[in-house]
Amino acid sequence: MVKQISSLQNPLIKELFQVKEKSRTRKKTGRFLIEGKREITLAIKGNYEVGTILFDPSIISLKIIEEILDPRAIEIIEVTSEVYKKLAYRSTTEGIIAVTKTKELTLSDIKLPSNSPLILVAEATEKPGNIGALLRTADAANVDAFLIANPKTDIYNPNIIRSSVGCIFTNQIAIGTTKEIIKFLKNNKANIFCAALVDNAENYSKQDYTNTTAFVLGTEAIGLSQEWLENSTKNVIIPMQGEIDSMNVSVSAGILIFEAKRQRGFN
Repeated sequence: MVKQISSLQNPLIKELFQVKEKSRTRKKTGRFLIEGKREITLAIKGNYEVGTILFDPSIISLKIIEEILDPRAIEIIEVTSEVYKKLAYRSTTEGIIAVTKTKELTLSDIKLPSNSPLILVAEATEKPGNIGALLRTADAANVDAFLIANPKTDIYNPNIIRSSVGCIFTNQIAIGTTKEIIKFLKNNKANIFCAALVDNAENYSKQDYTNTTAFVLGTEAIGLSQEWLENSTKNVIIPMQGEIDSMNVSVSAGILIFEAKRQRGFN
């Protein structure tokens, strides 16, 4: 049976609004919100556990929802447009929101292939839009893992989900400290290539990326920490011809990753 909620003062709606707005509540409850048919479908494919669906019948029909999900296994709640807008975070929306269980995203859960895995690492990236763009780049290149060192923002931030267009659910993701991730990469015999504006950096296009490879990128403002630079196999640089000496982190990641894919025979 489909439940109905029409009041903004409903305890569940008030709680879910806090889940949407506050990282602290997401961590405490172990839940986050996913908006949109494609994103919810990708989350289910990525083995995320959806517990509740809220939908606005003026935007989407129950029949369409039933095509995405098994209504017998998931609580479905019909809400008014006013209630839905309270929980939605897009300016244009599809009328459906899933209440979903978070994952721990630990390094021990990462399963790398035996044949020369390709890994993307981002250190201390804090802008949700940049993390979302990195996730899209990682998905486009089908990298084997996306690792976040010393995160400055919650991976389940609604803006990361939105900017990644669901690629948060298509990538193997793990979060850890810089020290933990360096240890993980070395245990997996990865060549660590740090993108950095340092004196010993070499042209990225002159390197061999055909073996197990990890590309590590820092923030656009301050770059990578010294710990990464001291533990890299090689520091690399993307030559630039303009007046500035940096570019968006996801653009840099794309250049490096697709050079590795080119060397591995992708075309």
